[in-house]
Amino acid sequence: MTPRASGFLDLASHEAGHLVHLLDLAARIKAAPPRDRPLEGRSLAMIFHKASTRTRASAEVGMTQLGGHALMIARADSQMGRGESVADTARVLSCYADAILVRTFAHDVVVEFAEAASVPVVNGLTDLLHPCQVMADLMTVREEFGPVLARRRVAWIGDGNNMANSWLNASRRLGFSLRLACPEGYEPDPGILAAAEAEGAEMFRNPAEAVAGADVVTTDVWASMGQEDEQRDRKAAFAGFRVDEELMAGARPEAIFLHCLPVHRGEEATAAVVDGSRSRVFQEAENRLHVVKAILLDLIG
Repeated sequence: MTPRASGFLDLASHEAGHLVHLLDLAARIKAAPPRDRPLEGRSLAMIFHKASTRTRASAEVGMTQLGGHALMIARADSQMGRGESVADTARVLSCYADAILVRTFAHDVVVEFAEAASVPVVNGLTDLLHPCQVMADLMTVREEFGPVLARRRVAWIGDGNNMANSWLNASRRLGFSLRLACPEGYEPDPGILAAAEAEGAEMFRNPAEAVAGADVVTTDVWASMGQEDEQRDRKAAFAGFRVDEELMAGARPEAIFLHCLPVHRGEEATAAVVDGSRSRVFQEAENRLHVVKAILLDLIG
């Protein structure tokens, strides 16, 4: 079997220097997009088991701008929808493409893709982790406050979901202060949380405590894809965890607000915050494009 290729599955698997390299590369790409079509003749196969706007658009447009080609494969349109195994699909796509991006539910699926593929695999999102999004968030923080992330304090408010898990991994690697406020029963993955707490991350039940003195306040929807039937229970559990102007007032005066989108204005954050002067949500969304281009150049360029 061909040796397992490198990939981008989670932030904890990468040294701080490599993550900083990717962020620096993304910043250079944003400032001066390459004109020499560095990925000409290269292809990216994209497996989507979940709906997507930013992940699909950023990867497809990014490959095009770099001179390459992206092929989107929905589960229902592929043989995976008829029972072909993950491993067989990964081996076949490795024959055609230079890299594979996977957006799916169980994290074990993207791991299995990476173990079977002979080309790099990128995690476009799983229920456990969303590393590309947090890289775009970190790029946005650096644009606002400068490149030294270790000086920053980030507050995560709400569900201990894949975004919270990826923020925890990022804090371990890059050394910034991370405070989370999650309702009881909605904490991040226990193993990921414990590892980050050993490096200084803190968990609170009161959002105001987490936000106090923060440079960045960030949140996500209360019910992610696949949790729609939990919407009513979650809405009750997350009462008091909405990011509003009063909560933002507890952060530093220059603090910014981030949200990975899509956002439900009036639920996890008020419209006044999402659309206000401290919000960077659309700058953050744009940075998905530059981050994915940096990752793809690093893997196959």
